[in-house]
Amino acid sequence: MTSSEQQAATAASAAPLRRVVILGTGSAVPEKVLSNEDLSKFVDTSDAWIRERTGIAERHVVKKGEAASDLASEAGRRACQAAGISPAEIDCVICATISADMTLPSCAVFVQRKIGAAPHCPAFDLSAACGGFIYGLAVAEGLLRSGLYRRILLCGVEVLSGYVNWQDRNTCVLFGDGAGAAVLGLADDEQQAAGRGVLSVHLYADGAHAESLSIPGGGSLYPTSAETLADGKHFIHMNGKVIFTHAVRNLSSACQAAMSSQGLQASDIDLVVAHQANLRILESVAQRLNLPMEKFFINIDRYGNTSSASVPIALDEVVRSGRVKKGDRLLFCALGAGLAWGAACVRW
Repeated sequence: MTSSEQQAATAASAAPLRRVVILGTGSAVPEKVLSNEDLSKFVDTSDAWIRERTGIAERHVVKKGEAASDLASEAGRRACQAAGISPAEIDCVICATISADMTLPSCAVFVQRKIGAAPHCPAFDLSAACGGFIYGLAVAEGLLRSGLYRRILLCGVEVLSGYVNWQDRNTCVLFGDGAGAAVLGLADDEQQAAGRGVLSVHLYADGAHAESLSIPGGGSLYPTSAETLADGKHFIHMNGKVIFTHAVRNLSSACQAAMSSQGLQASDIDLVVAHQANLRILESVAQRLNLPMEKFFINIDRYGNTSSASVPIALDEVVRSGRVKKGDRLLFCALGAGLAWGAACVRW
């Protein structure tokens, strides 16, 4: 190696890694709306009971024949349009979901086909339940920084209406269907110089509480059978008290870790884009972080808990509404089954 080549290599190794930026966002929800009043007609509940405990007023649910990949594809197309690129420029598709079209193949391969992504580009699903988009963000960041891909479409999508026991008022009132998406790429020189992009992502899990939120049936432990169907093992099972307690504690600590890693205080955060699971959880997290609720974007009243789609749907709404400005510091956070949770700091 010549001296000039050695100097170039040294300079390259000393240069900071390119940050990953969100180039465009999109979202999609089914047309059908299921209100609290609608639910009260076939389950023992009421609008007041649901609103008081969760903050939810309505949720969207798919019609027969409408699949997760349909919602993810529509969200993906909108994200590409917002990014100013053709879907054919997408060279990797990641879907965060626990409710794919079918057990196999992945939801992502259907999305790849439906949007017309780059030929033969990799497409795979990632399972981290409500924490899926945060986990996917970390995976996409690593892939982009490795130089393997230039444009990654990250989707969070769920169709949980098919996994809900509509006679169980403790769970059926919570969940909705939807999809959110983001096109990710490496920062250009201007963005890098301005410090924009994903600043840090922090992921965690605690398998000690795996059974606290689960769909037991359909896997290798309880393969689908007449017995598992009769026992309701294919429905969502949740210990609400356990999830609430750990959500408040773990989301708060993850957010604090994300901020601390960047030398940020709560006052430095312009907006929190959090998983919309329960309004009470978010209020408790805000109190622990000493952040006013005005800094938390809230749309749980209109969509309910859409699991891995929750954060990207919320992100798309704040971006399109103009609430997010260039240079704003955003805090993402989510916790779901596993337990799996995480937080991320992003400079817009």
